[in-house]
Amino acid sequence: MKKQYTSYKDTMAFLEQAMADYPDLIHVQSIGNTWENRPIVLATLSLGLANANTKPALLYTGTIHAREWIGIELANSFIKYIIDNHQFNPKLQQALSRNTLYIVPCLNPDGFEFSRTHFSFWRKNRRDNGDGSFGVDLNRNFGTRFKHRNDTNATTYGGPEAFSEPETRAIRDFVDNHHNITIELDYHSQGNVFFPAHKFNHEAEVDTTDLNTLCANMAHEIQKVSGTQYGIHRGKPPTNLINGSGREYYYDKGIIATVVEVGTRNIPDYMENMTQSVNENIPALVLALNSAISYSSLAPQRVSNFTINALAANEATLEWEYSGDEDVYFEIYRNQQHKSPCTDDNLVGITKSTSFTDVQLQSGSYYYYKIRAVHAKQQICGPYAPEVKLKTDLAQHQFSRTLFPLRNDIGYLGQYTQEKNREHFGNNSLFIGVNKSRGVCYGVIEFKLDRVPDDAQIEAASFSLYPLNRVGAKIENYGEWGISILDPASISDIRDFEAIKNAKVLHTGQAIESDKLTQGVWSHWSFNGAERKLLEQFIEQGSLVIRIDGPTTLPRGHESQMMQFDIGFGRFGSGIHYRPSIELTYTRRPQRVELYPTMVNSIYRQGIENGKLASGYDPEGEKVYGQLAFAMQAMPDPQRTVITDAYLVIQNTNFLGPKKDIRFTVELAEVDNLSYQSVKERQRIQYIGYEVSHTELRDKKPHFFNFDSFSRGELERLYSEHSPICFVIRSTSASKKGQDDLINWLNDPSNQQQPKLIIEYIERPKTPLAAPTNFTVTLEKNLAKLTWKNPDNDDFVGAFVVRNRFHPPKSPQDGVKIYGGKDEYTFDDFGNPNIPKYYSIFSYDGVPLYSAPACIYFSANQASR
Repeated sequence: MKKQYTSYKDTMAFLEQAMADYPDLIHVQSIGNTWENRPIVLATLSLGLANANTKPALLYTGTIHAREWIGIELANSFIKYIIDNHQFNPKLQQALSRNTLYIVPCLNPDGFEFSRTHFSFWRKNRRDNGDGSFGVDLNRNFGTRFKHRNDTNATTYGGPEAFSEPETRAIRDFVDNHHNITIELDYHSQGNVFFPAHKFNHEAEVDTTDLNTLCANMAHEIQKVSGTQYGIHRGKPPTNLINGSGREYYYDKGIIATVVEVGTRNIPDYMENMTQSVNENIPALVLALNSAISYSSLAPQRVSNFTINALAANEATLEWEYSGDEDVYFEIYRNQQHKSPCTDDNLVGITKSTSFTDVQLQSGSYYYYKIRAVHAKQQICGPYAPEVKLKTDLAQHQFSRTLFPLRNDIGYLGQYTQEKNREHFGNNSLFIGVNKSRGVCYGVIEFKLDRVPDDAQIEAASFSLYPLNRVGAKIENYGEWGISILDPASISDIRDFEAIKNAKVLHTGQAIESDKLTQGVWSHWSFNGAERKLLEQFIEQGSLVIRIDGPTTLPRGHESQMMQFDIGFGRFGSGIHYRPSIELTYTRRPQRVELYPTMVNSIYRQGIENGKLASGYDPEGEKVYGQLAFAMQAMPDPQRTVITDAYLVIQNTNFLGPKKDIRFTVELAEVDNLSYQSVKERQRIQYIGYEVSHTELRDKKPHFFNFDSFSRGELERLYSEHSPICFVIRSTSASKKGQDDLINWLNDPSNQQQPKLIIEYIERPKTPLAAPTNFTVTLEKNLAKLTWKNPDNDDFVGAFVVRNRFHPPKSPQDGVKIYGGKDEYTFDDFGNPNIPKYYSIFSYDGVPLYSAPACIYFSANQASR
């Protein structure tokens, strides 16, 4: 078993031998020479090698940074895997039949050999800069946004000009002459994260979903092998992205491109860590190779105008357009988290139609939908349409709140930085874990709960935190990060390390292990029942304090196991979209009313007996119906009343013999008049609860008939129409009719021993507000300025503005949030005004219920200045 890393010379020998042994599978060539005259070797692999350059292709580049040895190791292992498996592995055969692999195991041979033999931490190539320094960072030397720097000693020195280096020129020339390349993967270390390419502006691209989904699907393959979860982090444009990178150069040429940062150290122990990194990434590479065809001219077109048609609490209807003339069907995928994979597990629809209704959804929940066309015969998948994000409507009894901490209520506390800990609040990031310089570090967040009513009954709650950087977590599979709910009474000062360290822990949430804590993908902690009850207690006290814990010790010889989380503030903060938050779904403590009947009747064929409640069969075997009615005047405005529970209570005074197979049911019904015929031909609305058997009549009193959700809705409807609430009690028999089998139901108003209708309700708006009016967009100081007129309504809380490049947003979540509040104007501070886009504005109340959108299309050349 191999225990050492492969040299560049050994790599060239391996490739030459592979080409000799498998001339129909692999071709090896040099695409240029380095400063030290080493050939830059590229291998081409495909089934039907003669046609390799006409097939869609994946380009793999490795070890552009000399010290990141994973690139060359993984390349060699992947080529060997292909050689060993291409004759029988059907997935690999399909990938190689339809696509071509171009693979450069090491794009920086001089630097790699220098790192391997002289100075392991060397990063650059070996250019003689002429001032006593050596090397250019090749991943800063490409032409896209190249930035000239004078410090030649810097590890990120980008060279005297773009493409000044033979290595970058070689790969540039190869790419320029191979227009069949559709995907490029650039392998680096470290971080266990994908860094998709960017266009350096704050706008989604039409292929953003393709980039994120390719990375998510590859991450899914990695996780299946080892359990390691890779993150996906596109970076924060435009100022904090690197300049002159290969990733952006490939992307500018229309290639789906991403950096893959593997492992947690540049040169880890081979047997313990590097072997795992190699093995877990090979299935992901097979998937990526298989995907190259999806971004070629052989694939069906991208679906257009993928959007929301209708939205309810438990279902969503999506619609789209397709202009291609191919014989295609559509695959619809649903996730509950951004940057999630598309697999058979979340494929929720296959259809030839251009609309789809997804059912059995949870109310008040976020969903992410993706769609692509698939050739019916060739089974070639097309690219994805831009993802649609939505939040289902709240159920009628629900409210929701998203809670963010104030700037001064979020920060981290370091064991060795106690004199500066107060400065950590509202500034920079949360550093959680342990390292040599800061010691043990805790994150602390206080959430003010004054916006949540004291009588809130929490139905769902989750805490979300955005992992910004995991480069400081350098130890594989070591430590875990979790949350602790602290007792505020035990904390003298949330900005004091010892106070937070020694605070009384009331509950500890589920921890996330280090290899499952991803960078660039939100971490969510869902509150269980006990935690939700604890949260209800804190609502009464006004605040919740959460401590974020990481590992507190380091193994011998290690210096850091530290995660960095975004707080939305400070130099590294990405704004409110990345601020830690708590998402609450709750209802209110209901009001309760007991109603007694305004009318009670027994209805016989021969006539009606007022004031008595009986049902069953008369001596001639004819049915006898019990009828009772209630009025609901004791309740508030029906337009603001939501019935959360209702049940009818009745009690019998006699029972039938044991051989009587007769049962009794209660119906909510509408009866035109109280004749026998009218009751017999009544309009049935719904059965209430379950029927009562003769055994239950004998053994159980009283009897409860519970309303289901449909019946509660009908009860609200009748109340809003000011109609009486009418019930009919009827008997049923499995065999022959009963005779003289009559049940008398207790009805004694003198001591309130009579039927009663119990209703529990909350007061809450039931219909959304009107949308804002006079919605306009102008260009002011090169920013889009949006203005509107808010509705005049006492329930109005604010207006919510979102932006979407691809279609008018029909949900407040379907795009980038621009503004939320009571003003009647805002500026789009981050969007590129030169890119056409749609804006939608919604009004909302305190539930919140959102209005229908007011939409506008904006293009800078059409806007007034």
